[in-house]
Amino acid sequence: MSKDFRLIDFKDEIQRSSSQIQIFTDVNDRKKYSKDFYDYSPILFDILKNCCADIVLRPRSVDDIILIAKLCNKYSLPLTIRGSGTGNYGQCVPLNNGVVMIMNSINRIRHLNEGSGETFVESGCLMRDLEFFLRENKRQLRLMPSTWRSSTIGGFIAGGAGGIGSVKWGFLRDPGNLLGLEIITLEKEPKKIFLDMKDAEPLNHGYGTNGVITALKLSTAREIQWHEIIVEFDDIRYALEFMKLCTSAAIDINLCTFIEDKIVKSLPNIKDNNRHLILFLVDEIGKHVIFNFSKQYQANILYENIENINSGKLIREFSWNHTTLHMRNYDKSWTYLQMLLPKNEIEFINHFKQKWKDKVLWHLEAVRQTGEQRLAALPLVDFESEDQINELIVECKSMGAIIFNPHVITVEDGGLGVVDSDQVRAKSKYDPNGLLNQGKLKGWDIS
Repeated sequence: MSKDFRLIDFKDEIQRSSSQIQIFTDVNDRKKYSKDFYDYSPILFDILKNCCADIVLRPRSVDDIILIAKLCNKYSLPLTIRGSGTGNYGQCVPLNNGVVMIMNSINRIRHLNEGSGETFVESGCLMRDLEFFLRENKRQLRLMPSTWRSSTIGGFIAGGAGGIGSVKWGFLRDPGNLLGLEIITLEKEPKKIFLDMKDAEPLNHGYGTNGVITALKLSTAREIQWHEIIVEFDDIRYALEFMKLCTSAAIDINLCTFIEDKIVKSLPNIKDNNRHLILFLVDEIGKHVIFNFSKQYQANILYENIENINSGKLIREFSWNHTTLHMRNYDKSWTYLQMLLPKNEIEFINHFKQKWKDKVLWHLEAVRQTGEQRLAALPLVDFESEDQINELIVECKSMGAIIFNPHVITVEDGGLGVVDSDQVRAKSKYDPNGLLNQGKLKGWDIS
């Protein structure tokens, strides 16, 4: 049976079987829900700009998802899962057309353990809504992206890696952050199963290639009233020393971001500043320690206030990939890279400043990696060509940086560059016909 006839029969059976599932067939809707923010990368833009689902569905319940999974398997239609579409790497873009399933109506917070802080929440829940719910119960999320207002929690786990909170809690795949998953398998008779912490690992940052996540069990943190602080520096070397001093101190830090002066001009409300900035979220004790350190460095405190999570102006939204967003709003010619810096960070950055001048501008995030404080970088690159990006990547690797390439479409190439056999085994088990988010799991395609 041709694909066109399979799609017609698929749609007819969806309509007969469920009155709840919202169906989008208009080309403008299909294009809208087949995109994310992959245009951050001119390379990905050329690869993905013409990708479009044949049909888009919005289920209203887990039973709807089971039905969709069953019929995708019956008619051999590729299925791509979409949260809010805030990713930057084409995670929710359907490479082989087929079905896009929007998860944002599967959004209930099912349970919060008031003692341990463990929460069980459906994957389409907005992180903003989850954070506000937790705050009402004296808890807060450990990790969140800078797009926390619009991202879904399932999309963050499936497509993200870290973010605000990574200076304290590390990355999403660090043991203890994700405690379990409820998933739907893609088989002749789909199953709803719960995966414990260990079995859930292969689906964490798996781009939805090896199971449909319907709910997540997560650790949360005690609520802390964070203080926003912005410190100014004239010299990058002193700024990096200051970052390392603060992140090694006995204080509670939720964010520590360095932004080079030429990026600062793109930031709303701060753009008139012409100095390098370090942005902090710290507790009350940490505020006083940073003030004391700033006197030692003769650094100027530009701004300090108690963070108001209800405000539309939070310094957390100048961090992580929001920094890239602001720079691209200022000038669309800029793209970016992602990496973990070697431990000789100052020498590394000085090398690139001397060679690449203002073609590469530095944005750094303090992170915790395997229990050790490190600096990650999301440098802005004045894009010229794919060859330029590849040259930069090779040079960074040769000097000891670990690259997380944001200009590729597969899970492995965007991560450590090696096939994760556990991810491939999970796909074999939960998606044996390889219909989920086709083309994104390199290990499956070469197996």
